[in-house]
Amino acid sequence: MNINKLLNIKYPILQGGMAHVATGEFAACISNSGAMGTIGSGGMTPEILRREIEICKSKTDKPFAVNLMMLRPDIDEMVEIIVESEVKVVTIGAGSPSKYMETFDKEGITVLPVISSPVQAKRLSKFGLNGIIAEGMEAGGHIGEMTSMVLIPQVKDEVDIPIIAAGGIGSGKQMLAAEILGAIGVQIGTAFLFTEECPIHEEYKRALIKSSSSKVTTVGHINGLPMRLLKNNMTREYKQLEKNEFNIDVLETFTVGRLRRAVVDGDVKEGSLMTGYTVGQYDKLMPAKDLIEKLMSEYEEAKKCLLK
Repeated sequence: MNINKLLNIKYPILQGGMAHVATGEFAACISNSGAMGTIGSGGMTPEILRREIEICKSKTDKPFAVNLMMLRPDIDEMVEIIVESEVKVVTIGAGSPSKYMETFDKEGITVLPVISSPVQAKRLSKFGLNGIIAEGMEAGGHIGEMTSMVLIPQVKDEVDIPIIAAGGIGSGKQMLAAEILGAIGVQIGTAFLFTEECPIHEEYKRALIKSSSSKVTTVGHINGLPMRLLKNNMTREYKQLEKNEFNIDVLETFTVGRLRRAVVDGDVKEGSLMTGYTVGQYDKLMPAKDLIEKLMSEYEEAKKCLLK
């Protein structure tokens, strides 16, 4: 996987910009381990984002990214902070970066939107992107409707820019599969929840360790915002609401603050324990550096086996 020209990192791995999880300190840890750390601005005010960028810069001299959600009302201020802080890579979610592409290009900022369909990829590629993150529905958190196996090659057929694969990638074998489908690198979220340095609550980590892929579910299809997470009291209540309650506002209000309750408070019964299907591939914590090296070792071994 050749991602060095695009991002100037040792390993072809990006850490997903998970809201309430991807802090400046955690991003620096990932970058120092040879991958690309990402600060997740979801749930942050502009002032907090500025502080987290400063923290990241104080702990690493390696490249890192910031994930921006384009539909937030204060996005102008968030972009201004990105420019002032001299951040060089942004991943984009929840909307189009078209309004800011001239600014990003002028400042030499690499722009990588996260998409979930070939139609999105084709539409956004017209704005002069540096690459695109194609995320399959195996991912944790908010998801699309296409699997990575189907999505990545179709996006490859639609755009002539580098593709980074995401969704359902938690091993070196899966990294190699993504490369064969057309990706030059991968973005990983769930596996990084199993690192010792990950700042989620210890109860959240324990729930992940005890879990399996069969304990993962989705909610939110009715209101058009499907989300993948672990089954718990909250998901059961939500599914009941989906059956009985067709008021979209009620459904959206029901989940407000639930991710923070899981990540910060450790409420594993009523919080949103966002995770992808690769949760079933891990059963213990490890240092982030060890995880990244494990992924690369598996990737190289899988490539050798393929070439035999």
